[in-house]
Amino acid sequence: MIARRRLGSLEVSAQGLGCFGMTGTYGAPDGTEARATLDMALELGVTFLDTADMYGYGANEELIGEVIRARRDDVQIATKFGVLRGPQDSGPGRVDGRPEHVREACEGSLRRLGVEVIDLYYQHRVDVSVPIEETIGAVADLVAAGKVRHIGLSEASPDQIRRAAATHPISALQSEWSLWCREIEDEVIPACRDLGIGIVPFSPLGRGFLTGQIKSPNDFDADDLRRGLPRFQGDNFYKNLELVDEVHRLADAKGCTPGQLALAWLQAQGDDVVPIPGTKRRSYLAENVEALEVELTHEELDAIDVIAPKEAAVGDRYEDMSWVKN
Repeated sequence: MIARRRLGSLEVSAQGLGCFGMTGTYGAPDGTEARATLDMALELGVTFLDTADMYGYGANEELIGEVIRARRDDVQIATKFGVLRGPQDSGPGRVDGRPEHVREACEGSLRRLGVEVIDLYYQHRVDVSVPIEETIGAVADLVAAGKVRHIGLSEASPDQIRRAAATHPISALQSEWSLWCREIEDEVIPACRDLGIGIVPFSPLGRGFLTGQIKSPNDFDADDLRRGLPRFQGDNFYKNLELVDEVHRLADAKGCTPGQLALAWLQAQGDDVVPIPGTKRRSYLAENVEALEVELTHEELDAIDVIAPKEAAVGDRYEDMSWVKN
């Protein structure tokens, strides 16, 4: 069994599993393999499962609910509210942080997951049209009602984090953080640590790019989300591939894979950091978990900082960065 870490007062496995891709987005879903991957994760001790009500239009939560039904007490479920999907395949619609939506969304997630309480409930994106105190106050009411155990935020700014934490203790902040996405290190992480908030990096492998398995934009299926992301397009793709080549070189010297090196780097950033690499395949899950055994020396961490400094990646994370710049 793998080690444990704490996100605020919530204890979880030292590495979680991002389930986003199991119901589409990164190519066609494979329900049989997804269920086998979830089963394997729990057998290995990866008990921190990350989903959201918008993933697969609810199908992601239903999938997790099916798999954990007989072992609910062994699992820490994190799900999210607040992003409303547009028509099928049209991508994100809008955000909604109204208290009435918070209550409605929670009931929907509880039903799809087949559970009585959500271990960690994130506001998926901050709704700037609603004071965050009102949104988090509504989630706090769900805590008082026994429907939510811990509250989290996703992609929030330092000011939003502090205002939320003044309303109710926040256990975790989920944001993109990896060797090609280090923006949160300047202000967001210090704010979290001032408040005792754990950090949950999503896309810790750069949406698969840092694994070294992606060599060409043509490696993606036609319906793969990454085809539309700026970092995976045109000259940006090949410039970013140079960073991956350097990661590969250091990984070879360490005797691990590039993905394991990228995860080990994140794991070394503090005991309050719990990456949630996403995968829908057992082979990649096993490789990711093995990264917990990779320990980096100070010299190796310094070498990584040299090849992957802040702003090393070329291109925005999303085509419309207003989505994360509230």
